[in-house]
Amino acid sequence: MREYFKAKYHLWDAGLLATDISEPALSAAKKGIYSSERIRLVPPDLKNKYFKKIQDDEWAVSDSLKSEITFRRLNLMNQSYPFKKQFDIISCRNVMIYFDQPTRDALVNRFYNHTTPGGYLFIGHSETLRSDSCPYDYVKPAIYRKGAV
Repeated sequence: MREYFKAKYHLWDAGLLATDISEPALSAAKKGIYSSERIRLVPPDLKNKYFKKIQDDEWAVSDSLKSEITFRRLNLMNQSYPFKKQFDIISCRNVMIYFDQPTRDALVNRFYNHTTPGGYLFIGHSETLRSDSCPYDYVKPAIYRKGAV
């Protein structure tokens, strides 16, 4: 988002909510430390801008970037979510492959209820949503959009 909005980024109420059911996964994410192998596909200019080398093979996410991320424990199977605002983008990649079809349908409907009109749902490339039960509009593989009101 910073790269897209550049100097106008401060004008946006932007940020990232990162959720997981696993406390160990959340703890690791909060630390923001990655091996060189894990970030090998990050372009060098972005790596130098948003990461700091801390050891021979370890990089830490910059504090300024980490300050934009809120980490919360969330069980996707909850029937309701504690969000106060809707989201412009929801990314749920490679999670739904573990659920049966009725569970996926219910999950997508909960996401839809928490997506702003015109907002997007990103899923994993190995996942698909059934057109007969999906409230989102198909954009292209792994990208869906909620119709504008």
